[in-house]
Amino acid sequence: MHRRTFLRGSAGAIAGLTLASNASAQDGGVVRIGSDIPYRPFEYRTTGGELIGFDVDLAEAIFGEELNREYEFVQTSFDTIIPSLNNGNFRVIMSAMTINDERAQQVDFSDPYFTAYQTILVLRNGNIDQVADLQGTTVAVQKGTTGEAAAQELRREFNGNLTIDSYDQIPGAFSALGNNQAAAVINDNTVNAEFANQNENVVFLEAEEDSAATGEDVPPYHTLTVEEYGIAFRQDDDQFRQQVNDALAGVRESGTYDEIYSEYFQTANGTTDGGMTTSG
Repeated sequence: MHRRTFLRGSAGAIAGLTLASNASAQDGGVVRIGSDIPYRPFEYRTTGGELIGFDVDLAEAIFGEELNREYEFVQTSFDTIIPSLNNGNFRVIMSAMTINDERAQQVDFSDPYFTAYQTILVLRNGNIDQVADLQGTTVAVQKGTTGEAAAQELRREFNGNLTIDSYDQIPGAFSALGNNQAAAVINDNTVNAEFANQNENVVFLEAEEDSAATGEDVPPYHTLTVEEYGIAFRQDDDQFRQQVNDALAGVRESGTYDEIYSEYFQTANGTTDGGMTTSG
């Protein structure tokens, strides 16, 4: 599938990756974007070293095309990404971040730009056939994510009879599943789907009656939560947040959002469907 190419002139995207240790300086006209990398398909590097992904392309559409601003991605750990934003290490967070009340006490969010679900990935020939089978097992998650929070809620439902191993980055959790160090990975549906599409020995746990997603066109896999992603800002950056919201609306109205979405997600049968939000 042809991927959009985003390298423009002096007003174009700086899609390069800078180290967080060099991020203490203020923007100086360049919008610095904090992001946890790798988190395929939202932000990750190709074998050739190119930074790509849904968030990366959407950032070009918002900052490069609509706002005519230069920008760069700054790699940072997800479990420290909000403090790093508030310490001035970058201007915004764009890292498949779920909007929730706890985070909204520390940052302000843009309008939602993506709907996601927390899902359960298991070994195809394993002994986990339903959620209840996870009692007494170990599940793998990424630190500081809503997947970790969903696992903690599941542990409460199991009266503590669940071990949670939290990894700095999601590839560590996937490796634990593949190495039989964990019975399941709890993580965002699209990221789980990307891994499952490349590894035939893992599958989604199928939907049960208490799946969180309801209504028409629900995915066939079990959903623990329904969530929406947003771009995060420091709480004193209202004017810039409004500019970004206006730009995001422009990206939707122009059809660019749909174009980017179609390049990363299949929509048939909910296979990798992110459930594109229609919120403005």
